[in-house]
Amino acid sequence: MQVGTDTREMRALVIAATTRIEQNGAGWRVPSQSGRGTYHVTTGMGAKRCTCPDHELRAIACKHILAVEITVRREGGSRASMVTVTKTTEVYDRSWKAYNAAQCEEKTMFAPLLADLCRSVPQPDQKRGRPRVPLSDIVFASTYRIYDRISSRRFTSAMTDLAERGYLSHVPHFNSLTNYLREPGLEPILSDLIANASLPLTAIETDFAMDATGFTTSQFDGWYDHRHRDRSEAKRVWMKLHIATGVRSNIVTAAQVTPANHADSTQFEALLRTTAKGFTIGQVSADKGYLSRANVDAVARLNATPFIPFKSNNVVPRPGDDSAWARMWHECALHKADWLANYHKRSNVETTFSVIKRKFGGTLLSKSEQGQINEVLCKVLAHNLCVLNAAMHELGIEPNFG
Repeated sequence: MQVGTDTREMRALVIAATTRIEQNGAGWRVPSQSGRGTYHVTTGMGAKRCTCPDHELRAIACKHILAVEITVRREGGSRASMVTVTKTTEVYDRSWKAYNAAQCEEKTMFAPLLADLCRSVPQPDQKRGRPRVPLSDIVFASTYRIYDRISSRRFTSAMTDLAERGYLSHVPHFNSLTNYLREPGLEPILSDLIANASLPLTAIETDFAMDATGFTTSQFDGWYDHRHRDRSEAKRVWMKLHIATGVRSNIVTAAQVTPANHADSTQFEALLRTTAKGFTIGQVSADKGYLSRANVDAVARLNATPFIPFKSNNVVPRPGDDSAWARMWHECALHKADWLANYHKRSNVETTFSVIKRKFGGTLLSKSEQGQINEVLCKVLAHNLCVLNAAMHELGIEPNFG
């Protein structure tokens, strides 16, 4: 069966978009679309040749020659050789005087910022029994304790000091902190506070990145080895944190904690919806684990641009397809250098994870699953307040949580 010119061009777009074409001597090394082997394309002396059977049989421009032409045109056309697109990190100007001041005053500013944020925590009605500790005090003390990275018992003296300064209306018992941390009702409250803490940076952030990371626990689970039929091996249990973060300030705009076996892609739309409530979204970048038509369409419905790389087995869109998926495909194929530059803003989410784990630890001390979820959310909330403190000094932001 003869392959038409339009079909060759479409396949060439696929090769140029999903493979790495490199200069090799006087020509280029082009990977096979099937993933098995490579072909050599030469364009010297005005003649274009390829070692693939299609070109040798018909002596016409095959999909590999067309892929080289697309890549050279995409990279500028005037270049004599291919330039490999490498991952780059955008560097922002920083006032080191403001940065140093923010670091020196972080601990001083943390308590008033957290107290102001916790004023919005509702207190459930109680008709009988001993009066409960205000939830605002529980959230404040739990987050501050994780910020200090000390045990509940040793945090008692700090709570007494915070109560004397007016940040706590009541000094809860250290057992109350650990007991409340296991309450499922605390999870939505912490998630809302994380989103609210990001709102002062609405005018700063328009581009966002999504990813997930793990937090280890002190528990182990049995593991069945199918090769050796051995159940004796044990693996450490860990929890997975999914976030959306602004790529400029590393503020977390939405967070969700799940067990380790939950997929990343299914959390995408929920994180996107939460972020869209307070921010105008221009771009969203994520890795291949989030690639799906539903996620791409969700970004497009917000009039934003998705940057999620394609996989090698994705099929080229049909001619006339005007879906968000097809638009992203052609943008990636025709302007790959610019497309990758926007996609690699995703690297900032790795910075966010690194900061959270270095400052507040990558290991969870809670024993129950719900306690581990709430502990991770407290870490994220503490991180957001630290980001706000830096923004106050470097950008002149004055947080107002309403």
